[in-house]
Amino acid sequence: MAEPQAESEPLLGATRGGSGRGRDCPAAAVAAAAVATCRSAQARGAKAGQELCIDQAVVFIEDAIKYRSINHRMDASAMWFYRWYYSNSCQRVLSFIIFLILSLAFVETPSSLTSSSDLRFRSAAWEPPCGLTESVELFCLLVFVADVFVKGYLFGWYQYRSSPWLLAYLLVLVVSLIDWIVSLSLVCWETVRIRRLLRPFFLLQNSSMMKKTLKCIRSTLPEMASDDAGLLQEPHLLCLLHPLHCHCLFLMNLLTAIIYNQFRGYLMLSLQTSLFRRRLGTRAAYEVLASLEEGREDHPQAVGVKPETFLRALQKTHMATHCKRAIEQKLRSHGDGLLSADEFQKLFNELDKRVVKEHPPRPEYRSPFLRSAQFLFGHYYFDYLGNFIALGNLVSICVFLVLDSDLIPDDRDDFILGILNSVFILYYQVEMLLKIFALGLWGYLSYLSNLFDGFLTLVLLVLEISTVAVYRFPHPGWKPQTVGLLSLWDMTRLVNMLIVFRFLRIIPNIKMMAVVANTLLDLVRNMRAFAGILVVVYYIFAIIGINLFRGVVVVPSGNSSLAAVNGSEPCGSFEQLEYWPNNFDDFAAALVTLWNVMVVNNWQVFLDAFRRYSGPWSKVYFVSWWLVSSVVWVNLFLALILENFIHKWDRRDHPQHSLGDPDISYHSTVELMFREVLEEPMEEDLLEKLRRHPHLQLCR
Repeated sequence: MAEPQAESEPLLGATRGGSGRGRDCPAAAVAAAAVATCRSAQARGAKAGQELCIDQAVVFIEDAIKYRSINHRMDASAMWFYRWYYSNSCQRVLSFIIFLILSLAFVETPSSLTSSSDLRFRSAAWEPPCGLTESVELFCLLVFVADVFVKGYLFGWYQYRSSPWLLAYLLVLVVSLIDWIVSLSLVCWETVRIRRLLRPFFLLQNSSMMKKTLKCIRSTLPEMASDDAGLLQEPHLLCLLHPLHCHCLFLMNLLTAIIYNQFRGYLMLSLQTSLFRRRLGTRAAYEVLASLEEGREDHPQAVGVKPETFLRALQKTHMATHCKRAIEQKLRSHGDGLLSADEFQKLFNELDKRVVKEHPPRPEYRSPFLRSAQFLFGHYYFDYLGNFIALGNLVSICVFLVLDSDLIPDDRDDFILGILNSVFILYYQVEMLLKIFALGLWGYLSYLSNLFDGFLTLVLLVLEISTVAVYRFPHPGWKPQTVGLLSLWDMTRLVNMLIVFRFLRIIPNIKMMAVVANTLLDLVRNMRAFAGILVVVYYIFAIIGINLFRGVVVVPSGNSSLAAVNGSEPCGSFEQLEYWPNNFDDFAAALVTLWNVMVVNNWQVFLDAFRRYSGPWSKVYFVSWWLVSSVVWVNLFLALILENFIHKWDRRDHPQHSLGDPDISYHSTVELMFREVLEEPMEEDLLEKLRRHPHLQLCR
């Protein structure tokens, strides 16, 4: 199967001429040096040569795990630097630097460090002195410059120049540094800072999944405009002004279907490329390890990988512990024969599995009575009893809240409710102790539901003891006095209401609800790319909004609140509704304003207000934001929820499908969700790409 064109490998196709050995590549000298080291040392039987090939296989496997391109330098020093660069600690530092430079928008002028964004009560914000935030920004930019040079060294400058994202990375840094110099030369008095609009690019370029998603969205929009979907935009805008029309719901759903239909095709191509990268990385590891077995006396003609050799590479590989254990277990069951390419590839199917956390074993008791008690209190029926008791607790609180709603505090008698609360809290304490007895302490703590229940139980116990210490034991005519804003008694009743979340544990026992819950959980785990793009869009539009509308909304002279009460302002207007906190005078206020427009919360009020304060051209900004955030992003999000739900609903009777052990539960990744509709790469395509590797010729 040819490689998908949706997201081509910029480094795999760098070699021309079809020689298959990389002779036409400018990096041939580097490749020759790496291969010469591997071959010559291997021919001499040197241990260093074997370790070099094993290290190359380790790097290829780690690239496959992360869906990274394998087209980087493969000499010993470069591989060490490459693994260090992609280590968790180094990537976390880089992520923190990205977070730091994005966070500067809250501090730098106009600062968001005010007590309120309401224009009527907003105090003068603290403005940092010139050079303070600029120093932090320069530090971040220098880190990114170092990042550019590291990538240039690892991938080679010839391949670097063929990557649009890396070239854009360099261009953004150059423009940002020039704008930073201009800012300091003007003593920070410039009105527009171009580099603030470019900061979200650092977040985009650091995430391969975000780049894939963005490319899919970019490819989708032109086809949307050329299809009938473009015709829906005008009536769709009319729906915003008249949202109660019945055809608006139909148009929104139709537009959602059209957007996702276009997007899903490009997403499949992108995921197909990810699958190709994984297969290419694992096949490269196989070829390197197989080269160690060729020419040996015990295997003069055989082609394959010895399990012991692969185990040596696997021990050095950084991957999830459960995946490594599963691969080792399958490898040991294989025997001593050489692994074929297909068998080697199948071992890495374990990478698609995300095992649900296993719980510690229960304690073992010798006494028959204790074993019977452990079985009783560890049974799921005991959880049902706890849920039933919690339901009674909530009902009692709600009943007394209704009965006391028409009574003044002096006429209320909280004696019965106080007794009931004490009984329920006592039951929760006993339930927690019995579960710890049945499951063991670590077994009890391994369940998130038990952690939540235990925390609430301890809080209730502390509040109950404090209530008794302050108000004494409940008795007829018992009326706890309110001390301050909220009394201990009210706090106890409030925490009791949180017991309602105990009922979430019954969801896995109801098949349809379990499907919905698993869909939402998988989306939370796998929607980082969409969330990141939404952050980028919010950031850019907030900065543009600040530059366009900062200071345009002004509170009229006099008491505007009193004017609204007296009816001098039009009903439903920005002033009458007192929407003064919604403005673009600082970054935080801009984000809140954009959120209100995104969810179409009286958005016609914002359009009318900013039209009056700044001019009719302001509608272009708000309509553009609504199209990007609500029409495109929200519709894609809803469509992916439906796709994930349909995928799980179709497999609700076979939750493990093809993942292997039916006794183990798994979570789905984004790639695995669509794996069944993706095509496996052909072996010829994989070998051709490997022969054209710009920095490595195969040892075979």
